[in-house]
Amino acid sequence: MIRYIRRAAGFCLVLLVALLVNAARVQVFQADALDDNPANRRVAIARYHKPRGAIVVGEESVTGSKDTGQPLRYERTYRNGPLYAPVTGYSSQTYGTTLVENAEDAVLSGTSSLLSPVPLWNDVTRGRHSGGRAVTTIKASMQKAGYDGLAGKKGAVAAVEPATGRILALVSSPSYDPGVLSGTGRAVTGTWSRLTADPGQPMLNRAIRQTYPPGSAFKIVTAAAALDAGAVTDINAPTDTPDPYVLPNTNTTLPNEVSGCENASLAYAVTYSCNTVMAGLGVKVGLAGMLDAVGKFGFNDTRIRIPSGVSKSNFDTRMSPDQLALSSIGQFDTTATPLQMAMVSAAVANGGELKYPYLVDRTTTSRGRTVATTGQRTYRRAMNPATALQLQQLMVDVVKNGTGMSAAIPGATVGGKTGTAQNGIGNIGTPYAWFISWARADDAGQPAVAVAVVVEDAAVKRGDVSGGGDAAPIAKAVMEAALASAP
Repeated sequence: MIRYIRRAAGFCLVLLVALLVNAARVQVFQADALDDNPANRRVAIARYHKPRGAIVVGEESVTGSKDTGQPLRYERTYRNGPLYAPVTGYSSQTYGTTLVENAEDAVLSGTSSLLSPVPLWNDVTRGRHSGGRAVTTIKASMQKAGYDGLAGKKGAVAAVEPATGRILALVSSPSYDPGVLSGTGRAVTGTWSRLTADPGQPMLNRAIRQTYPPGSAFKIVTAAAALDAGAVTDINAPTDTPDPYVLPNTNTTLPNEVSGCENASLAYAVTYSCNTVMAGLGVKVGLAGMLDAVGKFGFNDTRIRIPSGVSKSNFDTRMSPDQLALSSIGQFDTTATPLQMAMVSAAVANGGELKYPYLVDRTTTSRGRTVATTGQRTYRRAMNPATALQLQQLMVDVVKNGTGMSAAIPGATVGGKTGTAQNGIGNIGTPYAWFISWARADDAGQPAVAVAVVVEDAAVKRGDVSGGGDAAPIAKAVMEAALASAP
């Protein structure tokens, strides 16, 4: 009898061990797969059971949460949604997350281990804290100045603090209200279909996800390359450049929009935007030298994150000399995001040292305890300090005497560069109007801001479009807001 009891007990022990092994398999090894299974509603229910943490601009939350009483209880809400959409992105129960909502999702949703006072507590319990907060670097007055300046036109504004890399404004127009995508049901899917089919592409973040030919604004990069490479040793000396300039190995001539460019100096070429001089200097520096220069500014880098990903700004790595000439004046296949061109201006303003741009200053718990801070760091030295000083003066001359006079601000030193980039098949479309700039209060030790503005659909005749006429006033408004809020 005892023998049969022992056998039964042994069999029960085997069953118990098998049960424990299976439980461990399900709860430990298969947990992630089960969480990711679309049929598992518990993850979604848990995700939206508590209010989502806030995204903060200045001292104000620009996001919130609404209790719907539904199984997916809390929906995301947005304050001034269209104004801040290029910063926040959306958090949708139907379509997921984008931009800061995506990059800081673990903190905002309460799943980040950083929110726990005990290390790895969340990993063990698989629990959620109250959603934390993401405090951005955006300044509300500058964001509004850029948004109001574009006034619904297609375009973008990016503004950076040169000394730190803090992104102070990130505007894309036209925009949309992320709140209309927050919930579920036909209203949300219908709105999604409408927004994605809109020819104006309101959901496209033009500031960091759209690249444009930078046109003459790119000449600042070429000027930096020429000075650093020794292709120009005196910015006021003639450059021995004919007008018209025949592109190398072709019969194609490159025209200028202004007079006086024949053998013009680098100073004159930047101030009045001579295509011929800058194209010739790009060829003189050579492809290897230009690639080295553009890489220091961030072109061709696919890894820039702010923390959201930024589209690559392009400068071709293989080109014939005639293509290099065109690329050196921001044409051919050269393209850049507005943020990239703000980085160009920031590098000049900061003495040649380019800081890595960032949008989230810190993340905190719901009660305000800081759990992570974005450290300032140098991206690269974009140019020699002496080159930066010379380019600062050239950009100041553009605003004082050249094509950027509409950006002048009393009581401040302003440097700028206009650009008019060709657009459309056969260049028959309305050109893009560019303006890149920086501003320093006369009583300040360093520039307060570097700005890039692009306007896609300037409402003037094609021949009248210019960065100075269309983009510079917007940049001026953003710079004035920066100077007004500077300590």
